[in-house]
Amino acid sequence: MKIPICVTLVLLPYSLLVVAGPQETHTPRHHIEIRAVYGGIPEPIMDGREKLDEWGLNSVFLHSRSIRPEMVELIHSQGGRIFAEFNTLHVADFLKEHPDAAPVGPNGEPSPPPHGWQGICPSHEEYRRFRMTEFRNLLTNLNLDGVWLDYHHSHASWERDDPVMPDTCFCDRCLKLFSEQTGIDLPLVTTRRKSRLILDRYRQQWTEWRCRLFADWVREFREIVDEVSPAALLGTYHNAWRDSDFGGARLSKLAIDIQAQRQYLDVISPMVYHARFGHADDPHWILRQIQWWADYLGLKGKPEESPWIWPIVQLSDWGKEVGVSDIELVLDYATRPPSRGVMVFAWGPLRKQPEKIEILQRYYRMIAP
Repeated sequence: MKIPICVTLVLLPYSLLVVAGPQETHTPRHHIEIRAVYGGIPEPIMDGREKLDEWGLNSVFLHSRSIRPEMVELIHSQGGRIFAEFNTLHVADFLKEHPDAAPVGPNGEPSPPPHGWQGICPSHEEYRRFRMTEFRNLLTNLNLDGVWLDYHHSHASWERDDPVMPDTCFCDRCLKLFSEQTGIDLPLVTTRRKSRLILDRYRQQWTEWRCRLFADWVREFREIVDEVSPAALLGTYHNAWRDSDFGGARLSKLAIDIQAQRQYLDVISPMVYHARFGHADDPHWILRQIQWWADYLGLKGKPEESPWIWPIVQLSDWGKEVGVSDIELVLDYATRPPSRGVMVFAWGPLRKQPEKIEILQRYYRMIAP
């Protein structure tokens, strides 16, 4: 007797039931708590012609320096939530008066900014105090529903299909801390020779130490949230690569260890920009990456879990074009369990693409409770 197909599927693990076709989307997806745009408030909402719920929206994400009190009041008056993106390690202007904060390469010289993306040394104490002070002021001065860390990785240009990720930072400050905190004695030789020794013999210890350093920043951000605005969420935009992608570069190059950071976070937002990252013809990549992260962190999308997964997906064109015909599919993949929210990148260029906006509005209204 033949076994019905539906029975064989039930016998498979959940992570294997990732199918390529769109699910039925004519009913609400009650597990999706956040339906958001990133990068701006749509003008018809901002000028009062339309309301959030007319768009199916209930949240907006804005850069911290662009948020004004009247924006917060407007969004809250319509029952919405407003979140700030906060730049952690990419404030390049800091280097004008503090050149010693530039990440140092294996040759002992400041590492050139790949594709113009200038990072900052994560062990620079004054820079860290500067960012923590701005973070505290942001939460003190604005009634935000949460803050998302951004650029919280080492000096690199990774948001593309051909990333450039130099080894850094080998400044005297970092080398001293590495030696003290790992117990590894480094010889009194040039930076070039020390870096070669570390990368050849102590790369694993170096990777782990750098990941702990970046995670410690997140610990301090968490302390500030709990002290200043305990009802606010702490989230992070993070690289969506698997451990094996690009030879493990998320850990070894970017120092992004979500397993180490997760205890301090309420939400993680993997940046599953399928077109930008070379998957323009394969939007199903979005779902595969989200599901991998859920399995990696042991998450099922339940309300009581922590952290939640709210992916940010690409609808506007950046890199290769995102076709209008793919918009609903992108949103469908991003809103399946274990996701509990979704935001779209990015309002600035998207505002010039009315066909995409119409599909976004229709989809968000369709899945809203």
